[in-house]
Amino acid sequence: MNNRIRGKNTERAIAKYIGGTRVGVLGKEDIQMSDWSVEVKHRKTFAGEKFLLQSERNCPKGKTPIVIVHLHGKEHSKDIVMIRLKDWEAWNGCLK
Repeated sequence: MNNRIRGKNTERAIAKYIGGTRVGVLGKEDIQMSDWSVEVKHRKTFAGEKFLLQSERNCPKGKTPIVIVHLHGKEHSKDIVMIRLKDWEAWNGCLK
């Protein structure tokens, strides 16, 4: 039960932060926005964190670190792009 509560609280916090509307279990997406369909995950650990840390360590000053993850056997159009929320905001301004 604690995981559900933690997840709902995270959805609420992210929705407020990015100016979206939390839909949760009532819809197919966690947060509705005009241009984005947002799925929120709350994890204690995440392997992608190591990828982002490496990207940040290797990133020259003045550039924005991102990670692109390719899954073997999949088309590159299905690759996953990761960027920190603060960096996303810097590029796109306020998400609201």
